[in-house]
Amino acid sequence: MSKPRILVTRRWPSAVESILSDRFDTTLNTDDLSMTGEALSAALGEYDAVLPTVSDRLPAAVFDGVMPRVRMLGNFGVGYNHIDIDAAKARGIVVTNTPGVLTDCTADIAMLLLLTVARRGGEGERQVRAGEWQGWCPTHMIGTKVTGKTVGIIGFGRIGKAFAQRCHFGFGMDVVFYNRSPVDPAEAARYGARQLPAVEDVLASSDFVSLHCPGGAENRHLMNAERLATMRPGAFLINTARGDVVDELALIAALKDGVIRGAGLDVYGAEPHVPDALRAMENVVLLPHLGSATEETRTAMGMKVVDNVTAFFDGRPPPDRVV
Repeated sequence: MSKPRILVTRRWPSAVESILSDRFDTTLNTDDLSMTGEALSAALGEYDAVLPTVSDRLPAAVFDGVMPRVRMLGNFGVGYNHIDIDAAKARGIVVTNTPGVLTDCTADIAMLLLLTVARRGGEGERQVRAGEWQGWCPTHMIGTKVTGKTVGIIGFGRIGKAFAQRCHFGFGMDVVFYNRSPVDPAEAARYGARQLPAVEDVLASSDFVSLHCPGGAENRHLMNAERLATMRPGAFLINTARGDVVDELALIAALKDGVIRGAGLDVYGAEPHVPDALRAMENVVLLPHLGSATEETRTAMGMKVVDNVTAFFDGRPPPDRVV
């Protein structure tokens, strides 16, 4: 029996690519260039499984453009809002993701953003590299103390809990959060956190707000002009979730007008494009989607996809099926 044909849309850790190539008839993207919608549409008609990443946009039009051969999309990542799930489901295509393995590293990046924007680390490093530092003085580059402040978390899943743990037990922060479903108070207390009834309650209570909710239609522009105005004037917004959770134009206006003090961002609405206005602001820390970017985590993510694809073609339920 011939092996299933598999397409890997970007370069993955070599150990993962090796296993996929051994088990399946695998095509690798050796140039590591993002695929166009037309190329992805064609791939759906040529392969038994396509293994996309967040950089691969799969709207309904991609599915509409071909009679799919593909039976499975093994997504490399937890979030899958770049895939039109309804279109996949309508065609009987199974979709899987990679939960759990990137929790700690993403929480670490959120903590890095919080500390860097609060203590003006990005500004300071740029000043030193430019040769502009004039030496220590009592009023130079004064930032915001983190220890003892209140951090608000939107979305109390795996990553939200890991971030809460770091904030509370590492920095003595008071942690409040909003979650769509109730969380057992005893469970929340394990992370030094307490649940509030509405997003606005969290925003109004917090010195730092960190987003850990899914992207997609349900949370698109969750942080809009009205909600940004609910935040404290000296507060900071941290986003390691998905870019579409934040209305970037509203965020730019809020930063320019002093509605909030700063922001730390790892994700953007139209990656890899980052608005010029954000890149020009000193009170914004910008990272290139590094949330899961450690050797250990990216390899573990790839191995999750291997497990899902292997199970599917062996006739077993994929462990991380979302559709």
